[in-house]
Amino acid sequence: MHKQKGLSLISLILVSAVLISLAVLGMKVAPAVIEYYTIVKHVKAISASGEGKGTVADVRKAYERRAVVEETPSIGPQDLDITKEGNQLVISFAYSKKIHLFHNVSLHIDFEGSSVPGR
Repeated sequence: MHKQKGLSLISLILVSAVLISLAVLGMKVAPAVIEYYTIVKHVKAISASGEGKGTVADVRKAYERRAVVEETPSIGPQDLDITKEGNQLVISFAYSKKIHLFHNVSLHIDFEGSSVPGR
């Protein structure tokens, strides 16, 4: 007699349910994470380029131009903290995002970033 190997029907249904739940969670969280990395990209580009060499208002305008093109509504130019450390322009930000999952369950993520690596 050979012993059968593999998943039973109930195991297959349970594994599928877990995988589908993880996929749905990923699809709901991914846009927020992509937006965060887009904001970080904008901030680092402004800091590295000549756009941020003027006043604080110039930096905010440069961010606003980039944010309009790539649609980053979670943070506006007024939410940026702009400082100068030594000769380097430092642009930092922090914001929270609440992602509705189902019924009365939500996921709350705090995002924080800076133009300086490692911050």
